[in-house]
Amino acid sequence: MVSGNLFHCRKNSWPPEEYISKTALQLLDFDSAAPPEQAWRRKLNSHANILKEFSITFTEAIKMIRLGIRLWSYVREEASHGRKAPIDPFTRETCKPSASQGVPLGGMGSGSISRGFRGEFRQWQIIPGLCEASPVMANQFSIFISRDGGNKNYASVLAPGQHEGLGKVGDQGISSWGWNLNGQHSTYHALFPRAWTIYDGEPDPELKVSCRQISPFIPHNYRDSSLPTAVFVYTLVNTGKERAKVSLLFTWANSIGGISHLSGDHVNEPFLDEDGVSGVLLHHKTAKGNPPVTFAIAACETQNVSVTVLPSFGLSEGSNTTAKELWSTMVKDGQFGRANFNSGPSMPSSVGEALCAAVSASAWVEPHGKCTVAFGLAWSSPTVKFSKGSSYQRRYTKFYGTSERAAQDLVHNALTNYKQWEEEIEKWQSPILKDSNLPEWYKFTLFNELYFLVAGGTVWIDSPSSDRNTRNEHLLGEVESSDPKVIENKANHRENTVVGHATTYGYSSALSMSKYRNHSVPEYDNEDVGRFLYLEGVEYIMWCTYDVHFYASFALLALFPKIELNIQRDFAKAVLSEDGRKVKFLAEGNWGIRKVRGAVPHDLGTHDPWHEMNAYNIHDTSKWKDLNPKFVLQVYRDFSATGDMSFGVDVWPSVRAAMEYMEQFDRDNDGLIENDGFPDQTYDTWTVHGISAYCGCLWLAALQAAAAMALQLGDKPFAEWCKAKYLKAKPIFEEKLWNGSYFNYDSGSSSNSKSIQADQLAGQWYTASSGLPSLFDDYKIKSALKKIYDFNVMKIKGGTMGAVNGMHPNGKVDETCMQSREIWTGVTYGVAATMILAGMEEEAFATAEGIFTAGWSEEGYGYWFQTPEAWSIGGHFRSLIYMRPLSIWGMQYALSLPKAILEAPQINIMDRIHLSPTTPRSSHSETGVRRITTKAKCFGNSVFHCSC
Repeated sequence: MVSGNLFHCRKNSWPPEEYISKTALQLLDFDSAAPPEQAWRRKLNSHANILKEFSITFTEAIKMIRLGIRLWSYVREEASHGRKAPIDPFTRETCKPSASQGVPLGGMGSGSISRGFRGEFRQWQIIPGLCEASPVMANQFSIFISRDGGNKNYASVLAPGQHEGLGKVGDQGISSWGWNLNGQHSTYHALFPRAWTIYDGEPDPELKVSCRQISPFIPHNYRDSSLPTAVFVYTLVNTGKERAKVSLLFTWANSIGGISHLSGDHVNEPFLDEDGVSGVLLHHKTAKGNPPVTFAIAACETQNVSVTVLPSFGLSEGSNTTAKELWSTMVKDGQFGRANFNSGPSMPSSVGEALCAAVSASAWVEPHGKCTVAFGLAWSSPTVKFSKGSSYQRRYTKFYGTSERAAQDLVHNALTNYKQWEEEIEKWQSPILKDSNLPEWYKFTLFNELYFLVAGGTVWIDSPSSDRNTRNEHLLGEVESSDPKVIENKANHRENTVVGHATTYGYSSALSMSKYRNHSVPEYDNEDVGRFLYLEGVEYIMWCTYDVHFYASFALLALFPKIELNIQRDFAKAVLSEDGRKVKFLAEGNWGIRKVRGAVPHDLGTHDPWHEMNAYNIHDTSKWKDLNPKFVLQVYRDFSATGDMSFGVDVWPSVRAAMEYMEQFDRDNDGLIENDGFPDQTYDTWTVHGISAYCGCLWLAALQAAAAMALQLGDKPFAEWCKAKYLKAKPIFEEKLWNGSYFNYDSGSSSNSKSIQADQLAGQWYTASSGLPSLFDDYKIKSALKKIYDFNVMKIKGGTMGAVNGMHPNGKVDETCMQSREIWTGVTYGVAATMILAGMEEEAFATAEGIFTAGWSEEGYGYWFQTPEAWSIGGHFRSLIYMRPLSIWGMQYALSLPKAILEAPQINIMDRIHLSPTTPRSSHSETGVRRITTKAKCFGNSVFHCSC
């Protein structure tokens, strides 16, 4: 834990009074309308500067020219089939990335829409793998205020008018609206999954307005956290002496981003629901055969709040009602006609015609009075369809069905349940926010980095069940059956070169093993939470990239452990499968098979996840040295943290197979794996020779974790095998790499072999996180971490940027390749977590604060809510909106280790493994993996050729 006096003298770095007046805070201090002290803040008039993209050097370009040519050909080939390549550095978005992001909307896995801190709705990811970055500018909140006497009237869009395309003379579209907000006295406050926008006397000097954005991201709540909906609660405080009529307007385009609103055949229809909820449904017919989407925008009518709608308006002359006419009506009346609720569905839009809708909520606010108005947004796209044909139902359909009317039910329930969501969110966040021992920047950065689990391109699908409580009971025909025979037949006919496939559904309890019958099963094992995918990043379109999940998974383990265990089960199944289709690897130009049995896949695929894995094709990842150890380490960490014996038994055959697979890379029989002189690890441009600090340390940790797990599951021969290898390998690792103050990058003789790698103790991070004995003496661990802190952190602009990946012992950055000279945000958080576990708290938070300073602070580069994989010392980013920075939750994990680990017997588990005189080299005894695999029924309904 953090020592009590470490941060007590630190200045509050984000005093609210510097952004919003104390008077406004006091007036809004009810009903959660005032933002918390611990929030990330921006003024709405802040300039959203264009971000600087990463570029390679001339030397790096020469080295990568063959790869570039092959990659270009591959991207074109995929495009010819109507598919997007998982890695495409050649295509640039028309909307240049800027420092404009804010808290995204909705729960996990049902499509996402981000919202910039200035109010624009942007970064659309409704269709899996496709991201439309540009904002849809017709989607806005606006305010209209009139006071008794009629001499004070205000009308404005509630966003600063600093956007391209506005201000066109004679325009019938949104340029005709009143973009009158300066933003100087308006501020944005973010604490994911909520955000507050405070209008402190703008546009009316006598009106304080708070807009609170709430999404159902609730740890351990596997129902509501899957819902594609958000609520905007406006709190109005009238400080004037006259009664004010305030009308709030919510406008929305029938669009899923980009130019989709022009594709035609879209329909809007008004609705009146129970509990005063009313609004408009916007039925969107997507292009290119993608599943349709229905939006719902609504407001909640109360005794003091009147709700009206305009079911359709257009953005150009010739529309039945234009945006300009809408604005004129609101300025004059503050509302629409009640008869609009009876208008029925609109005529389908024509190609090239924009179709929009509006909801108005009006209320009288007495002098010194207060009023609350709630708007809701929901979107329903029940079917996930991947480009190679597989279709699934999103998880929320388990509760809301697949009907077009589901969006109406979603928005209704959001508007009636959001207060309960907030209570659960506050209960979760409060202990951390109130911990005076933690620096303030850390508190809100910790929560805000979770934005990725919504905006990072997540897919959460339902599993078929006989007791579905839905309005539409039947799954689409495209969804795979849960019958293993049906799945096997489909797998066999899909591609005759495919040797094995993972099932789409079905896990055995694996508790049939008699020795575990007396173990209690954790409660979360009894609930089917479906299956979950998240992208490596919006630029690297691969699902559940495993070498990166190694860093990010701490967030899921802490907040949604059932999802984390199911991801590990998916990879466990994948280990025992094989896909014999040929793939060309672009870095070397050689050919190999897509998925090798025993190798952990790099990812679960792109265009047909779970069935066509390893979308990554730069290198042959079956020869990578970090994936298999990372699998073993993650499995053991999850096993030890949850105490879930059923999970342990389920995945154990794959753990053994993954460890046995690595034997081929121990070519001199010294117990250690060797790297092969190419970038065979997560640093996939950084070549490694011989024994490496990164992969070698992971291997040592995996040997220890596998031995401990084997002992706990009763597989003593394998425990002995692992321990024997460990005892042989560890002294050689230290002899070859320890130089007296840190571990050298590798045992080769290249110019960077003695570089200081920031990530050299990744294996020790997991060892300490799992309650296992340290891999090395404490003085070596602390010496290496101190070296990293002094060189990789503090020699880079005084520690204000994070930890550079490679640093020469002479204090110069290792510029061997682009990745050695980069600062990786997620790795920096991982290094900080390792420091916490080693008792170096001050260095840990100083290291991680560099990521906050460069990425999140007002003086930084503007990477908030789009934290990239990497940046250079010059502040050029690579790969925005990236998975790995979720590893900040590794820091929180280190600060609050799970009870199961803290209360584990304080006995060195390795000392409990007694080596027999004839410890087997091979692990194929009947008492080992085959027996346990058979007992576990090969993962229940799995379709694997796993030689059971």
